[in-house]
Parts: sequence; C-alpha cells; structure tokens
Amino acid sequence: MESGKRTNLIRSGTKPLLLSDVSVEDSPRIKSGSEEFDRVLGGGLVPGSLILVGGDPGIGKSTLLLQQIAHYAQSGRKTLYVSGEESVQQVRMRSLRLKVQPEQVWIYAEINLHSVLQQIEQIEPQVVVIDSIQTVFHPELDSAPGSVAQVRECTMAFLQLAKSKNITIFLVGHVTKEGGIAGPRVLEHMVDVLLFLEGDRQYQFRILRGIKNRFGSTNEIGVFELGEAGMTEVDNPSQLFLSEHRENISGSAVTCAMEGTRPILLEVQALTSSANFGMPQRTATGIDHKRLALLLAILEKRAGYNTGTYDVFVKIAGGLRIDDPSADLAILLAIAAGFRDVVLDSTSLYLGEVGLGGEVRSVSQLPSRLKEADMLGFRTAYIPRQKKSRFKLKNLRLIEVGSLSQTLETIQ
Repeated sequence: MESGKRTNLIRSGTKPLLLSDVSVEDSPRIKSGSEEFDRVLGGGLVPGSLILVGGDPGIGKSTLLLQQIAHYAQSGRKTLYVSGEESVQQVRMRSLRLKVQPEQVWIYAEINLHSVLQQIEQIEPQVVVIDSIQTVFHPELDSAPGSVAQVRECTMAFLQLAKSKNITIFLVGHVTKEGGIAGPRVLEHMVDVLLFLEGDRQYQFRILRGIKNRFGSTNEIGVFELGEAGMTEVDNPSQLFLSEHRENISGSAVTCAMEGTRPILLEVQALTSSANFGMPQRTATGIDHKRLALLLAILEKRAGYNTGTYDVFVKIAGGLRIDDPSADLAILLAIAAGFRDVVLDSTSLYLGEVGLGGEVRSVSQLPSRLKEADMLGFRTAYIPRQKKSRFKLKNLRLIEVGSLSQTLETIQ
C-alpha cells in the first residue's frame, strides 16, 4: 500500500514535553476485578496500551476476554467487543453461558477496518477487544485478511488509535503450528503487552503468561480453571497441581517452582523401564528434553546410576511446563527412585539446582518456597546448604544437603 493511503489517526498539534513535566496521576491502572488477570498485566490495565493475546485454537482466549471486558463494563466503563469470527447471536449465546451482563457490553460483528474505527469513534469506549486481528482487513490493500501486510497495517491503525484516544485495545492473535503469533514478527514489537494463554486440553486449568510487558514484569502468571461457566480464578495453584498426588508410588517427588513472585508446588513423576530394542527413549513432558539429557548424564557420572539401557520418562503432573532450575534435585531423585523402585516420602519437598559436578546449588526466593510448603502441611524440605538460615516455619523441618550423592543416600 502506498504511504499516502495509510490510516493516520495520530493527533495533530501535539508538542514535545519534558519527561519531568509528564503527569501519570490522572491515568491510574484500571482493575479488572480478576486478581489473576491483573497480576499478569502488572497491576491492571494502563490506558492507551495495545495488548496482544495469543494461544492455541479453542484454548479459551475469546472466553477469557469476554469475561474480562464484562468486568470493565460493570465498573462503569464503556466497552466494545468486535467479533470478526462469530455473529452477534453467537457471542450473545456465549455470554449467556458465561453469565456475562449483555446490556453492559457493546458488541459489533465486523471485519472492515474502516467500519470498526468509525464505530470506536462514535461509541468512544475505554476498553476494546478485537477478536481477532487476523480477520480484520484494510479495504485499500489487495491482499487477503490474515496476510502479513494486512496484519501489520491493521495493527498499526489500532496502535495509533490507542495512543491518540488513550484507550486500551486487546487484540486476539492466532498462532502458527510452531506456537508463534501468526503474521509478521514486527507485530510483537508493536504491541505494549504480549500475553499467551497456555494449557493442555486434557486438563481443566489454563496459564496466562506474560511474554512482553512494557508496564510490568514478564515473570508473572495467572492460573485459571476452564469450566462450563468459563474461566474461574485459581487462588491456590499448589493445591490444584497436588490434588491427585498419591502416596506409595515410586518415582514421584515434589518440588516448588517460582513463577514470578508466586511459589507453586508441583509433582515430578519419573518412570524407567528396560529398553527392549533400539535406542533408549528419553521423553520429557513439562521440562526441556535437553535438560533431561543433561540431568541423566549427571546422575550416571556423579551418582553411578547407569540408565544407558533404560527408557526414561519424566513428567510434570498436571500439564504445567517449568524452566526453574530449582527442580533439578526433585527430577533426579524421582528418576533415581523410579530406577530403584523406591517410594519417596510424600510429605517431603526437594529444592536445589544441581551443577555438573553433582553439587546442590542455591535457589532464589527460598523463604517463599518453604513458606508455601509449610502452609500446605509438608514436614521435611531438602534444601541447599545455607550460610545463614533464618526461616520461621511452623512444622517444616529443613535438611541441608551439599551434593546429589548425599541426597540419594536418603532413598537407598
């Protein structure tokens, strides 16, 4: 498209200001009424921001945003839900199922960019949802909706609108088979906040994860449970992920991963079996498979566990995926316990990053992790050696370990 045909929505007459003269007191964050949603956003919506929400088809993106926009409407703000994939009747049916107050939410089924911009100018909403950006098309472009040019130009138009009108716009984004946002890579650079809704369809919970956030941390997650009534908040994710934790099963260990400032207790399950033919399998669900290969090498070299002729399967129960290195000790103990067919104490917690030399290294935010375990009734925690131990715990007994081999002695 020629540059003269671009939609220009930037305000005229604006002047440069000194940074110290810019006031933010008149633009407080907008609360959604959902602590989990606000946590990921960094405390609430920032007026004038453009937010992209991605996720697999059917994961619950539209359901989540319809519920959130209803919260904003109930607080007295004008909201507009633009649907490019469903008719107004279909959105109405979904709102009845979710018990969303329809009279407080404007709904508009349209994919023409000019028509959408015109309605936003007339209604003057404070929060807008575009579902989805891949369905909106610029009539002055010859390419089809969802193409690179269309997605880029339509996103730029909404970006200019959000900044000029000081409104918050949510864009729902499709994902490719590789898991990335469909469209040009520049799309992720244009938006202020990039959120991904994750989860396994075999499980009921969903994880809202911040990938980019110009107004807050990207380490926070929000945990939701998807049911007939839509997305409901999970106040205590640790209880959810440990709800089916059973005793007297070999190859199971509990650890605590940090997601931002939130400690979440998880069950690590491991299974080893003789490889009957071919190359032994190494299957990891919930952790990186390269990390599993590294930990198996440490287990063999530093602890003498020869798993070279065994299939090894490791899984984070519940479907959550973690990258926290503090789970190394629990993973290795689960594998070793499964290899020896030993049952670990179900009330024990295992925390520690394991180095290449087999040493158990310190982990971040240890007091928060131990406090969460103590609150949930765990009795023992195996932790890295501390220079100064100042933990105020009610019932949790701490056992400091310095190496993997020292910790393995407790299960042999």
